[in-house]
Amino acid sequence: MFKHFGGSLLFTLAGLLLGAWYGWELYGTVDGMLGIVWICAVLAVLEVSLSFDNAAVNASVLKDMSPVWQQRFLTWGIAIAVFGMRIVFPLVIVMVAASLGPVEALNLALTEPVRYQEIVEGAHIGLMGFGGAFLGMVGLNYFFDSDKEVDWIAAIERPLAKVADIEAVSIGLVLAATWGVSTVLADADSLTFITAAIAGLLTYLAVEIVNHVLEPPTPSTGDVAKAGFGAFLYLEVLDASFSFDGVIGAFALTNNLIIIAIGLGIGAMFVRSMTIFLVKKGTMSEYRYLEHGAFYAILALAAIMYLNTFVHISEVITGLIGAVLIGLAFWSSVRWNRANPDGDGADEALA
Repeated sequence: MFKHFGGSLLFTLAGLLLGAWYGWELYGTVDGMLGIVWICAVLAVLEVSLSFDNAAVNASVLKDMSPVWQQRFLTWGIAIAVFGMRIVFPLVIVMVAASLGPVEALNLALTEPVRYQEIVEGAHIGLMGFGGAFLGMVGLNYFFDSDKEVDWIAAIERPLAKVADIEAVSIGLVLAATWGVSTVLADADSLTFITAAIAGLLTYLAVEIVNHVLEPPTPSTGDVAKAGFGAFLYLEVLDASFSFDGVIGAFALTNNLIIIAIGLGIGAMFVRSMTIFLVKKGTMSEYRYLEHGAFYAILALAAIMYLNTFVHISEVITGLIGAVLIGLAFWSSVRWNRANPDGDGADEALA
C-alpha cells in the first residue's frame, strides 16, 4: 500500500508543513498556524471525496493505454492537474473576467483575496455549464453503446443500448437539458450558461475527433480514446471538469490562493495515487460493475452541476453521491464474484 500511496503521504506532509510555515508567517501565533493547517487538511479531504469517481474513470481509461502514455499521464498529467487546474486556472478566470494580465491577476489574488473570490465565483454559471455538458457527454456515451456487454442496472442500461445506434442521441439529451436549465435563469445568465455548455459539448467532440484521427478506437470500445495522445487529452479535460466543484467549493473555507493550492494539491496527489492503485491492481477488471458506478457518478455530477446554476447543492452531498454509487457498484461486483467464481455467470446485480 505504501508503494502506491507513499508519495502522496510525503507530499501531504510537505504540504502541511508548508501550510504551517505560511500560517506562522501570516499570524505569528500557534493558533493561526494550526488554523491554516486545518483548512489545508479539510480542502484535501474535500478534493478526494469529490474526485474518487474521477480516479475510477481515469483507471478505466488508463488500463487500456500503452505503458508509455500511462506514465506520461501520471507524470505530466498530475503536474497539469495540481498546478494547472488548482493554481493557474483560477488566475486565468480572473484574467479573462477582469481583463488583467497574468502579473496583475496574481497580484490581485495575493493582495485582494475578497475581490479575487468575487471574480472567480462570478464565473460559476459558465463553469457549471461547461463542466456539466462535457461530463454529461462522457457519461451518456458510456451507456449509449450497443457493444457494451455488461449491464449493472439492466432496467436502465439495456434500453439505452438498444437506441445507441441512433445518431447523436446523447448530444440531443445534453442540448435538451441545457435548454431546460436556461429557461429558469435570468437572461444574462442564460446566455452565459448556454454558451459555456455548447463549448463543453464541442470540446468533447473535438477530443473525440482527435482520438479518431490519431488512434481509431477498436470495435470493442464504445467510449472516447483508449490510448495515445487522444486519451491523454481526454483525461486532462475530464480532470478539469471534475475539478470545477473543488475549486469553487474551496472558497467556502478560504479565499487565499496559496492555501487553496496546498489543500487541493494534496487532494489531487491522492487522486493520482488512487488511479495508479486501481490500474496496477487490476481493480477495474476484477470488479465488473465498478466502472459502471464511476460513470453513473459522472452523470450524477453533471446533473448536479446543471442544478447548481439555480440552487445550491452542498459539496458534501456531491461527494457522498459519487462515493455511494461507486460503493454500491463495488458491493454488487463482490456479490457477483462470489456467486460466479469461474466468471461465467449472467449479470444479475440490480437487474
